[in-house]
This record gives sequence, C-alpha cells and structure tokens, in this order.
Amino acid sequence: MPQSAPPPSDESGSPSAGGSRARRALLKRLADVVSLPGSRVNAFERAVVGDLLVEMLRDAEPAERMRVARRLAALTEIPDSLVRLLLRDESGAAELLLDECNAFSDADLISCAHEAGHSQRLAIAGRRHLSEAITDALVSHLEPAVLDRLLHNKDARLSQTAIEELVSVSRDASGLIDLLLKRAELRPSSAYVMFWWSNVEQRRVILSRFAVSREVLQEVVDDVFAMASAEGWQDPLARKALQFIERRQRNRAAIAKSPYDSLDHAVQVAAAGLTPELASEISYLAGIKPITGAKIFTDMGGEALAVLCKATGLPKECVRQLWRGMRRPEVDDTGEPDARLAEVLVTYDMIAVDRAQTVLRYWNWSLSSALTIQLMRAIREGDDDTLDEYSVPQRAAMLALTNEFKR
Repeated sequence: MPQSAPPPSDESGSPSAGGSRARRALLKRLADVVSLPGSRVNAFERAVVGDLLVEMLRDAEPAERMRVARRLAALTEIPDSLVRLLLRDESGAAELLLDECNAFSDADLISCAHEAGHSQRLAIAGRRHLSEAITDALVSHLEPAVLDRLLHNKDARLSQTAIEELVSVSRDASGLIDLLLKRAELRPSSAYVMFWWSNVEQRRVILSRFAVSREVLQEVVDDVFAMASAEGWQDPLARKALQFIERRQRNRAAIAKSPYDSLDHAVQVAAAGLTPELASEISYLAGIKPITGAKIFTDMGGEALAVLCKATGLPKECVRQLWRGMRRPEVDDTGEPDARLAEVLVTYDMIAVDRAQTVLRYWNWSLSSALTIQLMRAIREGDDDTLDEYSVPQRAAMLALTNEFKR
C-alpha cells in the first residue's frame, strides 16, 4: 500500500491555509500522548512529544493553546518545555493552568512570577499551599491586586521578609492593614510599626492582640537583676535587655536631676503649652529617649499618648493635660467632648500597665537605640537593598521614621 505524500514545506514559517482541521487533530493527539500514564509512555518519549507540541503551539491560535491547556490541566506531570511555554502564554492558557493544575514545582512558579506578567502573578497568588519562596517572589513586584489576593489566601505562607515588605507598603496602601492584622505570620515587631499609620480600630486591634505581657520574662530572669547589679551594670547587652524586661518604667536618675518634682509635675506644667524642651524632659522622666517622645507627641491619632501615660502610671487626667498642652481641641464646635480625645481615653482604659510598657519599650528600643548612623543614612536614602543587614528593631525604626528623616 503506497504511503501518503509527505507534507509540503512551508518556507514562510506561517500556518498553511486549510490546515486548521489537521492541526486541531494533531494538537489533540499530541496532548493525548503527553497525558498517557507512565505505563504507556516513558519520560523520554513524553519529553520528545512535549517538544513537538511546543513547536506547534508557538505559532498556534490562542483558542488552540487554550484547548491544549484544558487537556493538560488534570495532569500531575507536564514536560518542562511545555511548562515554560504555557505559563508565559498571554492568551489565558497560563491562568487556566495556574488555577486548575497541580503539576508545577516551586521553581516553575517562581520563574513564572518573575518572568511572566501581572495576570499570571495574580493567578499564582490564589493557588493553594504556596511556599515562602513563591510568596517572596510575588511580593517583590509590589502589585496591589496581587498583594491583596495573596493576603486573602490562607494557604499561602509568608516569610518575615515578605511581612516586613507588606507592612512597609501598607503605609500608602491602607487596604492591606486589615488583611495583615489577620495573618498569623504578623509579629509584634511589625505590628508596632504599622500602628503609626493605622486607624483607630486597627490600633485597637494591635494593642489588644500584640501588647503582650512580660510576666513570664520577669519570672524567668528575676535573679539576673541582682547579678547585673552586683557587677555594676557593666555589661551593656545585659543592661539593655533587662531594661526592656524590668517592671519600673520611670527613670529615677532623671527625676533626681530634673527641675520638676516628678513626671506628674512636668505633665501638669505641660498643660499650659508643650514646648520641645519640656517634651524632651517628660521623655527622660518617662524612661524613653527624646526621639521616641517626639514620635509620640506628634502622632496625629493620639493613641500613643494613652500608651505613654498608662505605661508610666500617670492618671487619666494627665492624658487630658498633655492633649491640652499640644493645643488639641477638648470639645468640638457644638461643645461636646472631642471625638478624637474620647477615643484616646478609651485606649487608656483598655490597655493594662504591663502591656502598655511592652509597647512603649519596644518603640523606644526600635526608635532610639536601633538608630545607628548607617541606619539613619539608609532611611534618608531609601536603602531597601541592604534591609536584611539590619536587626528587627533597626528595620522597625527604618519603617517608622522614614517620613521624619526625609523632611
């Protein structure tokens, strides 16, 4: 029986007219072979068929690539050459596979995230069981819709690097804050930073969820205070850590040198007008650095003021006195109590002294002792590339103080 004539050569490289029916049949058959179980076709044969299918699909119509993608979507193994082609396809085949197919490795998805387009990254963000390496790749592109979908994805694991990047982005994308607050990966170090640009309700969540007690720490290291005291507090690392843990917040040494009788007295004087000098003095008396105090006194929301007063044992009236000293309204135009001040007083009531101290000391830790010359330079220059070189409190300071140092 004579063989059929060989197919004519197409020197132009374009699809020959009238070949659509044969092409559809051939694409289907090749996809069927790729889909055969290992008992019918070995890995080398599958790879060869995959290479041939790739060559056809490069110039195939979008509808044809979609048909092949649907045929392959149920597979648990797809030839690498097909994966590279289809995951970068702009016809919709990539999104279909990313939504339905489980055949891709982390390396496939990371490569796709970096080399394909926005629609592919959006599809990846919705996949189940995403590893930290994949989510890092997605976050690096800082696409709002992708970040939103990723944070909604409870099956995606986020690294602390990704969380810090998302917290930074949330400064200008407030819609991410609520989503971040629901993530199990969010740690106090990041939440305390995000506090500064969160709204009233979000700040309440941060203070209720992340303002942790130091009771366990205090019990565990109780005898270490005596050791450090016997050594004259010579070890700077031990001294710094114990200052964070100890129960006392006010600075007794500062009170002894102060022109004011106590922190309460300084706050009473501040009610007539909070000057920069008086703000610094109150900061010293409260056991925090002036830069931390400046951040608190310039906080537009005011909840940080409640944290300061509660942590230092100041009565609620001191919140009002500092509010007055900062020239903020205590009543509105109708004579009713000012809504912002009312919210601040609610914050004062809701947080315990020990937990308020944790927040205040963390702010002081991250906004003062973490501020090296290199870090200040990085803040001014927006040096995100070297962020990994900094410690957790240093990165917190970089995030919290970026706007201040760029003024």
